[in-house]
Parts: sequence; C-alpha cells; structure tokens
Amino acid sequence: MSSVPGEEFEVRQTMTTEDMTPDPSKSIKLSPQRQALIDDIIALYSCEPTIRRVERYTADCVYDDQFVYANDRYKMAGQWFALPKFFKESKNERYEIIKNDRDLIQFKNEQSWTFKLIPKTATINALVSLSLDPDTVDSDFIQVKYHKDQANDKDYSHNGFGFHFKKFQADNVSKLMSADEVKYFEKDKGAAKEPVKKYGTGDEKGQAPMKDL
Repeated sequence: MSSVPGEEFEVRQTMTTEDMTPDPSKSIKLSPQRQALIDDIIALYSCEPTIRRVERYTADCVYDDQFVYANDRYKMAGQWFALPKFFKESKNERYEIIKNDRDLIQFKNEQSWTFKLIPKTATINALVSLSLDPDTVDSDFIQVKYHKDQANDKDYSHNGFGFHFKKFQADNVSKLMSADEVKYFEKDKGAAKEPVKKYGTGDEKGQAPMKDL
C-alpha cells in the first residue's frame, strides 16, 4: 500500500559478483512512462536537479547508498541539489535495465564524477534498485518509494559508524541549503517514517538473499 512508509519498500540482496558493468545492448526495453522515470533519475545523477525531477520520489521516500541515508523527500532534495556544488560534472556513461517488474526497476549504472576542487574524475559502477509507489505505478508520472544504490556485492547493514555518518550528513545537509528548490520540500519533513531497519551484516545473514544478476 502506498500509505506504508518508504522504509518498508527496501530491496535486500547480496550479489554473486562485484562486477556491475552495464551492457546497454542487453538492456530491457521499458514503456514510455517507465523510460521517462529512468531519464529523470539519470538526470539527477548527472547534476541536473529540478523540483519536478525530485518529485519523482514520494514524500516518505528513502535514498540509500554508500554515502547517504535520507529518509524523506526534503533530505533527498538536499542531496540532489548539493551535487552541483561539489562536482564540476557528472556524466552518465551507460546503463543497463536488468529487471522490470511491476513494483521494481533495477539497472546497472556507470557514472563518471569530476570533482570541483581537485582535477580528478572517478567512475563508479553500481546497481540501482527503484522500488515503485503502488499508487502511481500505472500512471504517467511514476514515483519511487525506496532508491538503493549498491556499488559492490554487499548490501547495507545500517549499523556502525559508517551508517551513522551517512545518516547524519543526510539529516543536516538540507538545513544548510539556501536554495529555494530545497526549501520547497520543507513540507515533507513530517512525512511518515519508521525506525531504520538494522541487519547486523550486509550478506545473507543480514536478510540479504543471494542473487545472480
């Protein structure tokens, strides 16, 4: 149900390989509505945030990657609108849709990040899992409940110093952003939330079943 908070839509998985290199020639073809969603997500990764693109997420969404755990759309907006301040460029090299279920889209993504302060570009391959909002899954504007970005074969335990750091920065970045676009989403600070689910480990013992991509 769409009324259930975003935390309940998390996909758990341990992969059989660390190789997340996409092969566009194998990519699953999407409907126009789903392709439009992916286009907006790729644009966000590419330092091109807009209010409409951030609205691709529900107010109670969760974004979970190796650096960030943001559990509402206000915090999510802070992250997307902060990217252009830290990166000179973010270029999508290629992606491959590997799963297109009614409630889940997964794709391998290759993104190159060029830092502003140091002349260095880092290219990262990751598996992106988008858990879709049940109320909008058949609409022209599909929204996301839980966005997970995994850069290796392990899932997240949501424990330890690393997790507390990524949650702390997500909790506070939006407060430091003066952009009107971020302030627009202040209304989402009170979105329904549940306590962070902790798993102890990021493997099969941590409720992350093994999956062969």
